Amino acid sequence: MEIMVKKFKISSGDKFELKDHDTNYSGDYNKEDAEVILEDLKTKISTLQTALYAENKQALLIIFQAMDAAGKDSAIAHTMSGLNPQGCQVYSFKQPSTEELDHDFLWRHYIALPEKGRIGIHNRSHYENVLICKVYPEIILKQRIPGINAVKQLNDKFWKSRYESICSFEKHLINNGTVIVKFFLNVSKEEQKERFIKRIKDTKKNWKFASSDIEERKYWTDYMQAYQQAIIETATDPAPWYVIPADKKWFTRIAISTIMLKVMQDMKLKYPVLPKEEKLLLDDAANLLKHE
Repeated sequence: MEIMVKKFKISSGDKFELKDHDTNYSGDYNKEDAEVILEDLKTKISTLQTALYAENKQALLIIFQAMDAAGKDSAIAHTMSGLNPQGCQVYSFKQPSTEELDHDFLWRHYIALPEKGRIGIHNRSHYENVLICKVYPEIILKQRIPGINAVKQLNDKFWKSRYESICSFEKHLINNGTVIVKFFLNVSKEEQKERFIKRIKDTKKNWKFASSDIEERKYWTDYMQAYQQAIIETATDPAPWYVIPADKKWFTRIAISTIMLKVMQDMKLKYPVLPKEEKLLLDDAANLLKHE
């Protein structure tokens, strides 16, 4: 567990380069064993989720970012299937609405945060504002930021300010009891192509594919540069990134679950201990029930 966490964890942007991370890595794991391993991990995570809910002092925010067809949806479905829905909430962020554009870029993500005792999963996140907005900077103009009237005004100083806002946002959440885990599912361009072809051939998966997906592939290099810079600028020890190999979905799920388990173990979750007076009342209640 420690080895896997260390291999994929990025807690500082110093010397980070995305090209150094193998999208096809699976270590010593075998696909044949994946289901058994994953079930064991999910069972342990479920036990810790109960303690998180009972303790009601901390929250866990899990962020998923990736290119299309990297497996975010299936990773969420498989790795989170052991969680109690009452203590878990998933948000999939699409294009911002008119109401959301009337607020700052972090607002819609703030109101979607998990309450204490709960796990929140964000499928895409506030990072879209330094990812897709980097590739299509004209999107920023819709946010009606004072002094920003043209794409040419979105200079290095502007983007630096965006990264700083994100880091401050995450620092505030951490200081108030929310643990943050950020996953980037690192899929190769070749594997994405193969998955797109499968979506086109399989009528049950046609709905997952849009012709615009092909157009987006032309900007692959731009997206990779945006992801790399976002990780460099926002990877911190309290809120690290985990760059997960995503060419083999079965391993991706094991890696995510292993890291989740380690993070939750490190939260030192404890069940509430009742005051002595309340414990005595419970004993009295138990005796009354026994003698009904």
